[in-house]
Amino acid sequence: MSDRIPLLIDTDPGVDDALALLMAFNDSRHEVVGLTIAAGNVGLGHTVRNALKLREVAGQPQVPVFAGCDRPLVHAPREDAAHVHGRDGFGDVGYPEPAGQAEPEHAALAILRLSHEHAGRLVLVALGPLTNLALALRLDPTLPQRVARLVVMGGAVSAHGNITPVAEFNVGFDPESAHVVLSGFPKYDLADWEATLAHGFHHREVEKWLAADSPRARFYDAISRQTRLWSEDRRGDHWHSADALAMAWALEPDGALETAERPVAVETEGRLTRGLTAVDWNRQTGAPDNARILLRYDQARFDARVRAALAAG
Repeated sequence: MSDRIPLLIDTDPGVDDALALLMAFNDSRHEVVGLTIAAGNVGLGHTVRNALKLREVAGQPQVPVFAGCDRPLVHAPREDAAHVHGRDGFGDVGYPEPAGQAEPEHAALAILRLSHEHAGRLVLVALGPLTNLALALRLDPTLPQRVARLVVMGGAVSAHGNITPVAEFNVGFDPESAHVVLSGFPKYDLADWEATLAHGFHHREVEKWLAADSPRARFYDAISRQTRLWSEDRRGDHWHSADALAMAWALEPDGALETAERPVAVETEGRLTRGLTAVDWNRQTGAPDNARILLRYDQARFDARVRAALAAG
């Protein structure tokens, strides 16, 4: 058995997922044992293709890619994030077709199989809508017993959403799946949208990193240009990468400077609040603390991991 920590990433590769994957592939302490792919930022055909391309760019063609759910579990898909990430999720730069193809096994089944193969050691990082993970959990409710740690990028813990006034994209895209997962795992780590906004990168610094003479930096510069321009136009001086922050915490847990453990539930029925992650900050409901919420992460460590992932020094 390898001494490296097995890492399974459930994702919907758009631009910020891409940075998180480059970080994971670049980490010597972890071994990426699979990428399970859902629709979310863009449709499943694009997200699978983008995952295949990322493993190629990272020089990790042996990492298996598993296609999963192409829509939310219950309701029709809502608007995706193509206006941010590009119609193909990678900035519409027309990159060459990736080598290889996805495995025939469905992502939900792959999650269950890998949880058995790496029982008690597996770190599961969820960077997209939680559809694949919810399906896996419905097939086998004992899944959490085999996962050493679940890290979720999702939610807005004080209801400042980015897809609705109160909902963050990953949870808002498939609230029923988020409810299944966040109520089905007794403990998980949550890196939400509001933590993301507190840990941005100055645009001019990012441009310096992306000017590095490395294939990874050049590729990421190209695919992220559209979303960085969109971000600077709407959000100001700093660019934010939600999935990269979640991945930094997954790879380097002691980089967290402040966390809070609280009960979290997902609203699935509200006319105005569907997709809300309801945090019981005052512990009024009597529900157990199920989420460890990231409040503050070491920005210098975060910056260094991103630079290293881009081979930018």
